[in-house]
Amino acid sequence: MESMQVDNTSSTDFTLMGLFNRKDISGLLFVIISIIFFTALMANGVMIFLICTDSCLHTPMYFLLSHLSFIDMMYISTIVPKMLVDYLLGQSTISFLGCTAQHFLYLTLVGAEFFLLGLMAYDRYVAICNPLRYPVLMNRRVCWMIIAGSWFGGSLDGFLLTPITMSFPFCNSREINHFFCEAPAVLKLACADTALYETVMYVCCVLMLLIPFSVVIASYAQILTTVHHMSSGEGRKKAFATCSSHMIVVTLFYGAAMYTYMLPHSYHRPDQDKVFSVFYTILTPMLNPLIYSLRNKDVTGALKTALGRIKGTQRVSGDAS
Repeated sequence: MESMQVDNTSSTDFTLMGLFNRKDISGLLFVIISIIFFTALMANGVMIFLICTDSCLHTPMYFLLSHLSFIDMMYISTIVPKMLVDYLLGQSTISFLGCTAQHFLYLTLVGAEFFLLGLMAYDRYVAICNPLRYPVLMNRRVCWMIIAGSWFGGSLDGFLLTPITMSFPFCNSREINHFFCEAPAVLKLACADTALYETVMYVCCVLMLLIPFSVVIASYAQILTTVHHMSSGEGRKKAFATCSSHMIVVTLFYGAAMYTYMLPHSYHRPDQDKVFSVFYTILTPMLNPLIYSLRNKDVTGALKTALGRIKGTQRVSGDAS
């Protein structure tokens, strides 16, 4: 027994307490999260396929949406597969290297999505408030600059915060009371004083959350003013539908992230932290394509065309055989 304890305390592995620690509902949670994960992968994959193959969707808005779907697929895949496999195998450990990689990928991808959602609001602002200048203001070069800027901002966050977070000495328990290696949960295990670093991280998160969110609020304030003065009832209805979809996604994503990173520690409880993290790490990647894209008439039209093509191909191959 003594040698086992020595091995455990000297190990660099972490233990993730996870979401499935309540045995009475663990099976149900596993099924729900599995459905959400595969729905997110399928919905985002369909979105990328439709945008790439349908010429009607070769517009700046859908170009940005295809990259949002790609980020969401990567994002949910850094967290959920590990959770599901651990549940099936009855294990809960993650290596130091694995935790570092997950922390880096999570920060990079979530940071890229923070910036991309903010800049997508600017795209909607230009489309509705300056439609005649839209082809000039949102040309291909600008779209690629938006994508590059989003990835640069996310990568900067990952490269800056991950080495510092994982360089602290950790206490012997090494039990992360979370379902993945999120920075606040990991820092609770640090044996050193993290006050200065947490202040720096707080400032970074304020910049990464408040700046894009401010762009969203300013853009939609202008959009709502413009929509209100529209003479066309159909145009007003379409604009409101697009904007309300974006605002639902943005509120869920930014709201949950602000709770996690901007609320003082005294307001946090581990169980609540897990619930809010679920919103922006698991639910949002599924909701983005379902709310923001697949309910759009252009996308549903492209989906019907693609399904029609597949049925036509099957019919032809059936006749040939």
